[in-house]
Amino acid sequence: MLCILGFFLGLPTIVATYLQAVKARRIAEATRRDLIFSQDCLEFVSDTGDFVNLVLLEQLHTVPKPGDVVLLPGDGLEAGAGPYRVERIEYIFATEDNPEMARQPRQAKLTKAVAHVSNLLDEGWN
Repeated sequence: MLCILGFFLGLPTIVATYLQAVKARRIAEATRRDLIFSQDCLEFVSDTGDFVNLVLLEQLHTVPKPGDVVLLPGDGLEAGAGPYRVERIEYIFATEDNPEMARQPRQAKLTKAVAHVSNLLDEGWN
């Protein structure tokens, strides 16, 4: 009798816990997708945190390094066009989607790069 009572109380608890775990996993995956809206791009972000520009990674010959000056296009000075100094670069990697490549240990691919830049017109040319 005690086993039957334990079964009827334990089974709903196990099912509810499983469903909560699945829900949490889906929320985490959706959050990660939202963070990488500029996938496969080099994103330029100003020192104030404002978005400046995007460049596809496949179009780049080299990634700028800290200290480099880049001239970014735009629709005028208000839209972010102008010279910027690269302060630092962040690289974001994700697991490989290709099942054959995923078998190898620690296989990852470059998903996004973020260049933190400062506007040279604001601080003057040095």
